[in-house]
Amino acid sequence: MAITHRLWLVLVLTALIHLINTLGYSVRLAGVRTQRLALAFSLWNVIFLVSSTANTIQAPLMGKIIDRAGAMVAVNRQEVLLAVSREMRLVLLAATVGTILGTIMIPSFVRIFTKGIFLFERVGSVPGMVKMLLSPQKIKSLLGAVRLPGKKQIAHISRQKVPKRIVVLNILVTGIYTTGVLSALYAGLMDINHVRTATNMTGIINGLATVLGVTVIDPKVASITDQAARGLRAEADVKDMTVYLALSRIGGTILAQAIFFPAAWFIVQVAKLI
Repeated sequence: MAITHRLWLVLVLTALIHLINTLGYSVRLAGVRTQRLALAFSLWNVIFLVSSTANTIQAPLMGKIIDRAGAMVAVNRQEVLLAVSREMRLVLLAATVGTILGTIMIPSFVRIFTKGIFLFERVGSVPGMVKMLLSPQKIKSLLGAVRLPGKKQIAHISRQKVPKRIVVLNILVTGIYTTGVLSALYAGLMDINHVRTATNMTGIINGLATVLGVTVIDPKVASITDQAARGLRAEADVKDMTVYLALSRIGGTILAQAIFFPAAWFIVQVAKLI
């Protein structure tokens, strides 16, 4: 299967989005380590703008791919559906690759982000902080903070008790989020008579994941973080939680591959009932 320039761009943007979202788990650890949780989340919003921008660009590109497929689906339905499903699989694979890269980069990102927090306190503004970070001396210093996870870190994590409930739910939530939009777009091709209804059901599908995330995962994660910030828990607990969330996110992107077709079929059936 030939990969077009448009699809390559979608794959790169997808990997970038998931990489950044995975690094977001480590913001709590940096906040606890520096005792500046509010500032950590505020500065993270600046970085998260990159993910939001990438998502804004990716969405219409993905829509264009579906539009072109929709124009040909009446001519050779099975061939078009097969070709699009392969492209969707590649997008899901890009999500997994980005998440894996983000997980590997967490130790380095925590060190760099911690430096950024203290630098902001000295400078007092985001533009000033960025200007200093781009200086040759700071770039060299930040590159020196880059570290791959070591054997001791991996061994430590493997000895910890896995918070099964949080891990399982985060896998489920990530899986739904990752495939939600793609399954809805594919569902529109499966039944062109309900294409708009199917594609507009993304909010309902992702809404289910949002409810689980907001009511079960986020409060527990926030509680552990606050306890560590107050000295009631060890910083290592937040570190372990960060790693487990990242690893379960990888599992979620893999789950997305498995539920891609079932989710698309479900959306088609609901679209017919509405």
